[in-house]
Amino acid sequence: MILCREVLVSGLREFLAELRVSVPVTKLAKWKTTAQLVSLGFLLAGPAGDQVLPHNTEIGLALLWFSAILTLYTGYDYFRAGLRFVLEDPAE
Repeated sequence: MILCREVLVSGLREFLAELRVSVPVTKLAKWKTTAQLVSLGFLLAGPAGDQVLPHNTEIGLALLWFSAILTLYTGYDYFRAGLRFVLEDPAE
């Protein structure tokens, strides 16, 4: 889900760039990226991380699910913002 959103939003940005339309990055999208990267840090520690910090893996999974929810919301937000340019008639 996260990977699909990234590919679709990147494609939308490329398409809109050709139309000279800018879609700014939202603060919520930056929080999503931060949650993803922090969750990966916890999850990469694996079982060794659980010995240092109890529930390390559970924290990583919770952050990953949180970022997945933000992924859905921010992906919808980007497509809602860009859809009006995609559906516009170029002859107008």
